[in-house]
Amino acid sequence: MSLTEPGTTAIFGSYVLTEQDGEQTVLRDHWVLTEGRRIAAITTTRPRADIVLDKPGYFLLPGLMNLHNHCFSEAVARTHTEDGAGRKNNASIVYTVLLPLTKRGIEILSPEERMAVARLGILQLLKGGAATVMEPFRNGIPEMFDAALEMGIRFYGAPYLFSTGDARADASGQVTYAGNDGEADLTAWNALHARWEGQDQGRIRLAMSPHATDTCGPDLLRAATARARALGVPVTTHLAQSAEEVRTIGGRYDGRTPAEYLDWLGVLGPDLLAAHCIASTDGDLRLMAARGATVLNCPRVFARAGTTASYARFAEHGVRTVIGTDGYNMDLLGEVNAAAIISKIDAGRPDVANAPQLIGAVTRDAAAAIGRGDLGAIRPGATADLTLVDLTHPHLQPLFDPCRAVVWLANRANIDGVMVDGRLLLHGGQLLGGNEHAITADGAAAIQKIWDLPEARAAFAG
Repeated sequence: MSLTEPGTTAIFGSYVLTEQDGEQTVLRDHWVLTEGRRIAAITTTRPRADIVLDKPGYFLLPGLMNLHNHCFSEAVARTHTEDGAGRKNNASIVYTVLLPLTKRGIEILSPEERMAVARLGILQLLKGGAATVMEPFRNGIPEMFDAALEMGIRFYGAPYLFSTGDARADASGQVTYAGNDGEADLTAWNALHARWEGQDQGRIRLAMSPHATDTCGPDLLRAATARARALGVPVTTHLAQSAEEVRTIGGRYDGRTPAEYLDWLGVLGPDLLAAHCIASTDGDLRLMAARGATVLNCPRVFARAGTTASYARFAEHGVRTVIGTDGYNMDLLGEVNAAAIISKIDAGRPDVANAPQLIGAVTRDAAAAIGRGDLGAIRPGATADLTLVDLTHPHLQPLFDPCRAVVWLANRANIDGVMVDGRLLLHGGQLLGGNEHAITADGAAAIQKIWDLPEARAAFAG
């Protein structure tokens, strides 16, 4: 793909999501005009522009934001770990499958093959409606940045830091560690920051990503957080994603929970985005709310293992809660729908996790979590990131409330367009300027090389 500087684009929205007095408002039959990388106007009259999209039935949303995703690791696990497959004693696949196989995969794949996997992931993100992604991944696949730069998505790359990058779980679920990689990982992160931070007028950025509480010791967590705060970049980590992690942290650090551990270290704060948190106590969530931290809720990846990850539980404790796909199924509208259903079942109530809340979780709340007041809203002067949902499909008609339709009935098949920085990257549901078939075939072939490894067959058999 070859990206050029954006010109002007006018898009007609049968529905346009805006805000009035802090509340979501849907405008009927308005045009959104973008000039360069900014939204220039919202108007009832047809503007002049280089590109005009005037198809009726669009619902124009702020560019959707997916702040927790793993293009590479979840591709390795895809269709191998559903229905309980690959789970030793029904435990987490993080240490038995994801960490060891991604480490080995990076070793055997060429730069071209790693680039193919990265392109495939970003293609899926765009077709799933995301204009922005925060992508934690192992050091060793810097091609994620290259693919993001090439394909136009707004990208917060979050290369992992580990105190040990070789954590493995035995058949009982006990995790053992080897080595001390923290200093080398921070050095590698600094090099990537120097290379990539701010590329393409700020579209490419970094986040600090110590992997998890049980793979990062106190010294690394303190050093990484201090470095992130000195640079003004977000911090993201995995927190309380399993009962095993809670037991590990409690045993190491005087009975502290993972959230208490991070608070003890000074890591828990408004710049922290903590993924999953499913094993957090109510006290942990109150602590996170008091510190201003954000929960990254990814319900479907846990639902496949029979575990409830309820958006409503986090939100009702006052924690800012946003929705991410965790790489499992990069359909952001589908993930929002899962958050709604799982929350209502878990609470036994129909009124929790309502449509405005959940749309906010992938727009304005996500923008607030990373300190981006220019994103997550359609208003003059905001950055020109938009997601276009086609509401004319039969399963979305007849239509009364477009917000409820998006949350309860829509999915990636209804994503017609994605604009980032005023550039239309996806239109008619298809990638512009790239060959979807070739991207898909090349990425799948690269992952197949990992699946063919003897250790992969062994990992998936358990």
